[in-house]
Formats: sequence, C-alpha cells, structure tokens
Amino acid sequence: MIDSLIGLDKELLLTLNGSSSLYADALMTTLTKAQTWIPLYVALFYLVVKNNESVRKIVSILCCAGLCVLLAGTVDDTIVKPLVARWRPTHDPEIGMLVDVVNGYRGGNYGFFSAHAANTFSIATFFTILVRNRYLSFSLIVWSLVNCWTRLYLGVHYPGDIAVGLLWGGTVAIVAYLFYYFVLCRNVDWGVFISSQYTSTGYVVSDIDVVISVLAYTFFYAQVMACII
Repeated sequence: MIDSLIGLDKELLLTLNGSSSLYADALMTTLTKAQTWIPLYVALFYLVVKNNESVRKIVSILCCAGLCVLLAGTVDDTIVKPLVARWRPTHDPEIGMLVDVVNGYRGGNYGFFSAHAANTFSIATFFTILVRNRYLSFSLIVWSLVNCWTRLYLGVHYPGDIAVGLLWGGTVAIVAYLFYYFVLCRNVDWGVFISSQYTSTGYVVSDIDVVISVLAYTFFYAQVMACII
C-alpha cells in the first residue's frame, strides 16, 4: 500500500513538474522566493498595528504569527526533514534524472515535508481566523497554494510533501490562534462590531483592501519580472 502511494506520488510529480516555457520558469522562480513576498508581510504588519490600539494585542498577534513560522517551518527544517530523510525529487536516485530542473535549482537533500507549504498556509490560516474577511481569506489561501504550486513545478517537492505541509501548517495556525485568544489576551475587551466597515473581529475593511492590493501588485510584479528575465 505504502509503495503504491509513493509510486503514485512520484508519477504525479513528474506530470506536474516543469514545462517548455522560459516565461513560466522565470515566473515560478520569482514566486517561490521568500523576498518576493516581503511587501505582503509588511502589509499584514500594517493591518495588525492599524487595527489594534492595545500594545498587548499587537505584540501578542505578532508573536503568534512568528510562532506559526517557527513551528511550521523551523521544526520541519531542523527536525522532521533530517529525521525522515526522504529525498527531494531532484535528489531522488530513482527519478532525479527525470525531473525538469530550472536554472540548476535542486534544493537541499531532503524534502519531507514542504516548509513553503507549512509556512505560507500557517500564516494564511492564522490571519483567516484572526481577521475573518472572506476576500482576505481567499487571497491568502490562493497565495499559499501558488507557493505550493511553484515547489511542484520546480521539482523540489512531491505532492505528498505539499499535502502534509498544508496539514501541519493549518494545525499550527489553529494552535497559535487559540494560544493568542485564550492565553495571551484572555482578559482583553474584544468589543462587538456590527458595521459593514468592520469585520466581526474589528478589522477595518479598507485596511484589508490594502493588504489584498499589495498581494495583487506582487503577483503582477512577479509576472513583469518574469518577462524581463
């Protein structure tokens, strides 16, 4: 059973990996870089600071967002990957030569599970629960899935690596939010917001639009850069 699933994982990866398009290669390379998304992180920081008057809440939210990244990605890179020691597709002795490698990028030796998937989905899930705006939630989940797609395209993760990364990232985000809500800010007055200008958790819709706009602009920037490269 396990061997069949591993075989299916490898077949699916080879189906999804790479293309004959230089533009797609450049686009995926740009989208997969962490520095590409710095404007998004700055926008989320702005959203938190702008919409929380309490220093305690601001610090708590930022600490829990950091906790998401720490538990989702750092635990994966420092503990899980070396312990499980599953080859990345690009280093796999069985299919490594069949993987379409872009610009010589192969990643580290081990790939289970995907830190990109865990990190991005933990942030997307945490802010989905925190802000509770459907448009922001949709945008952040798409952002996370696009990051996952780049890892498959570049051949540095199997679909199974991505699936486990998403599951772990979502779990970490829920735990981080519960820690924020019930431990760090349990005595804080949360208030009641019923205006259409606010979400149910008190975030101003126009500020959320700023985050979504920054995200859209970053996608556009990546496409422009792919054309230039």
